[in-house]
Amino acid sequence: MKEPRFDPVDRPVHYAYGPVECIDAIRVALGDVGFVDYCRGNAIKYAWRAGRKDAQMAQDLRKGAWYLTKAATVLEEEAA
Repeated sequence: MKEPRFDPVDRPVHYAYGPVECIDAIRVALGDVGFVDYCRGNAIKYAWRAGRKDAQMAQDLRKGAWYLTKAATVLEEEAA
């Protein structure tokens, strides 16, 4: 079995616990409506602090975009 590839934006190693990723547990805990709101809030957070923490603006903006994409995917799944 191939080991999962970790990436600081798409798949940070510190957000996985065994086969479960934190983002998936959050979605189950909050339900889809709460999860979309959570993602939108995180996108605001990353845009707000972009470039201030460790001066990695591009990475912060990618993380914010990741959360918006995740929220959009959930909404599209609901509409299907």
